[in-house]
Amino acid sequence: MRSTLGRFAKKRWAEPLGIAVVVAMVISGSAAEAYPSHVYAGLHLRSHPDIAAFAVLAIPAAGLAWRRSHPIGVYAATVAGVASWALLGQVYGAALVMVLVALFTLCVERPGRLAPIALGAAGTGAIWVAGGIAGDWGWWGGPQLDLWAEMIAAGAAGAFVAARKNWKASELLRVEDQQRARRDEIRRQIISERLRIARELHDVVAHSMAMINVQASAAATLVGSDPLRVTESLEAIRRASKDGLRELRSILEVLRQVDEQSPAVALPDREAFHALVEATHSAGVECTLHWDADMSDVTPETALAAYRIVQESLTNVVRHAARSVASVTIRREGSAILVEVTNDARGVAETFTEGTGTGVAGMRERTRSLNGFFHAGPVQGGGFAVRARLPIVTVAGSGASDCGTDGESFGRPDRPLLDANQHAISVVESHAGAAEH
Repeated sequence: MRSTLGRFAKKRWAEPLGIAVVVAMVISGSAAEAYPSHVYAGLHLRSHPDIAAFAVLAIPAAGLAWRRSHPIGVYAATVAGVASWALLGQVYGAALVMVLVALFTLCVERPGRLAPIALGAAGTGAIWVAGGIAGDWGWWGGPQLDLWAEMIAAGAAGAFVAARKNWKASELLRVEDQQRARRDEIRRQIISERLRIARELHDVVAHSMAMINVQASAAATLVGSDPLRVTESLEAIRRASKDGLRELRSILEVLRQVDEQSPAVALPDREAFHALVEATHSAGVECTLHWDADMSDVTPETALAAYRIVQESLTNVVRHAARSVASVTIRREGSAILVEVTNDARGVAETFTEGTGTGVAGMRERTRSLNGFFHAGPVQGGGFAVRARLPIVTVAGSGASDCGTDGESFGRPDRPLLDANQHAISVVESHAGAAEH
């Protein structure tokens, strides 16, 4: 039934037809009340209106066509018409229909305001006074008694419809806000995943290419004087390229299996860190590993972040301080893993100076995604140090901050830097890292 009425209301001819019905009801009903064939409620009308007098009802009734665009004006016109009809000493029971329609529309179009209540009370009072003064039924006889109840019912019905419209509008806005928030979250997840993939590819490619470049440069220099060293350099190139391709395949395998169960990837352990140190040593940088950490209960995200930080740091040493001495320290401190990579910067590489300068930024983003603490900068006495404190269990609400340049301040938070976007990145990266491993 409700759907049928709704479809009917949407027809173009429904509005004019409704206005015509109301006008017909007002005129015909008022005529029947003005010229009764019997005694009306025990009353004898003292006068009967001329045909022209019906214009005071027909004109405002036809004006209902503009009740939505001018609800107050149309309502005032209908009240004036009915009050004028009552001052002629006529029964206004049928004429009141157009006032009820106008008041209903006024409450719908002007919801939640005092104006509909004040105008409704004023209009009702005007009609009631006019009927009491000129009517044969006194102040509480005839239509005077039903007037207040009918006007209150029309206003209440309009207020109910207005409240329902507002509720539907608010629900629609809520759904739109939820859909917008969902789209924004998906967009943030896509951006975060792109950042994560970019960091992974950067770390893998930069490390492998740096090692390959160093060994290739050495081979080119020694090709005529030391064939044995050339062979060793070529073997190092083969190992670096093989390791880089293996890591690239593991990353691509994760991307291929987005909708399936993620493949099992071995977590970085002591041997993996030792392999990084050996590769750095073979590239001509003296490097040592100091290990004092139990990685058995470390989350995959933390283990991978530690590995990538060491990998990127050693890559930077090979590229920018090839004749220095590097040291890698991995140790456990409470519920965190401390990572430290230092070099004494005794030399600067001349064969591999290209780069985008995103390595340190990527390491900082990795640490922030785990709510850890990160610092990279020069140290007293020369050299460069990268230090990170990575929590084993990620704690929401904190952020990564820089540590001091000296060893005493390493691992202490400075200030939270994790904003809303970084928090979204950390959430997505946690799920992505868990899927990868």
